[in-house]
Amino acid sequence: MQDTRRQVLLVSGGGIGGLAAALGAVRAGWAADLYERAPAFGEVGAGVQLGPNAVARLHAWGLESALREVAAYPERLQVRSALDGRVLAAMPLGSTIAARYGAPYVAIHRADLHGLLLDAVRAVPAARLHLGETIADHAEDAQGVALRTVSGHRVRGDAFVGADGLRSATRVRLLGAGPTRVSGHLAYRAVVPQNALPERLRTAQVTAWLGPGLHVVQYPVRRGELMNLVAIRHGRAPDDLDHWDHAGNAGDLEEALQGTTPALQDLVRAVPRAGGGWRLWPLSDRPPLQGAHEMARGRVALLGDAAHPMRPYLAQGAGMAIEDAAALQQVLTRCGDDVPQALRRYAEARWQRNARVQARAERNGRIFHATGPVRWARDLSLRLLGERLLDQPWLYRGPSVGTNTA
Repeated sequence: MQDTRRQVLLVSGGGIGGLAAALGAVRAGWAADLYERAPAFGEVGAGVQLGPNAVARLHAWGLESALREVAAYPERLQVRSALDGRVLAAMPLGSTIAARYGAPYVAIHRADLHGLLLDAVRAVPAARLHLGETIADHAEDAQGVALRTVSGHRVRGDAFVGADGLRSATRVRLLGAGPTRVSGHLAYRAVVPQNALPERLRTAQVTAWLGPGLHVVQYPVRRGELMNLVAIRHGRAPDDLDHWDHAGNAGDLEEALQGTTPALQDLVRAVPRAGGGWRLWPLSDRPPLQGAHEMARGRVALLGDAAHPMRPYLAQGAGMAIEDAAALQQVLTRCGDDVPQALRRYAEARWQRNARVQARAERNGRIFHATGPVRWARDLSLRLLGERLLDQPWLYRGPSVGTNTA
């Protein structure tokens, strides 16, 4: 006789990955309890680029209309020299990329992506959200997983997913993981209203400016009303980021951009004039995954940055978390009582693809920031090959359903 008991997935972390995991679980017929240590759900940060591989999964969850209400749909991706402003390569997005891969390329504010996932989770009774609850410990036995929160609550479920980000406590308990790897790169992020910028600085496309030891990316978000800017350069973070003021960030960044094209310098200088401020983040990651054992053991799995934090040079951090959640949904749908085996299938399906994205993102960072002869060769290759270098069929087609997704 088939067991019709409702299975329960416990999720740690209320960010994009945690919400996606909860949504995937309830669509697989499970109940989901999500624990977020903050007293209120919210998402800070700036823009997120979502390739067709991630957008297709949002559409499959019925979020296409909600996405269209808040996202921007750039028509073009271009790469320019940060030194002289020349366009080195370009690729059409919009309807071209949607026809090629079955879903569009989207640019969205992180808070808007978080909000639409949160609304979707709140709309299903099988998902329960617990705020102000930090997971202190977890323990597994033959019947399930027990969690203990810092406030003293004890709960049980059939499986547990750690989606608690870059410095995941779940990962530390599961794998004994050490500190994250410092990349030596600093990211300056800003979001400004487009109507507060001079018309010549506004944009409806994605532009990456590549320079020696640095690069800048700009693109529209929130229906095109806002512009997201991120500038990444080599450097050491200040000792106290909490007291690192916006004015200092702006001056530091402007100094780093000396010698670049006036068009790029004008864009960066326009941010404070348009009412925006530069927020500074040191970038950290972990080495690429080495095996499925780093994503799941027994009844416990890792998802998103908790499993595979990556550098932003392929614009796939959020995309891989969404793909993870979709893969988790697949294995939970046909799980039965053998939860450990289901989570093994999840990890085996995901680890090689995630490792490939991690490695490719790290390599892209070296290419983006190249100097000397390597930079000249990069620029020549972009001019000669253009779209063939910018397009990523292996990535944008998404993982193969039901197979190893490498």
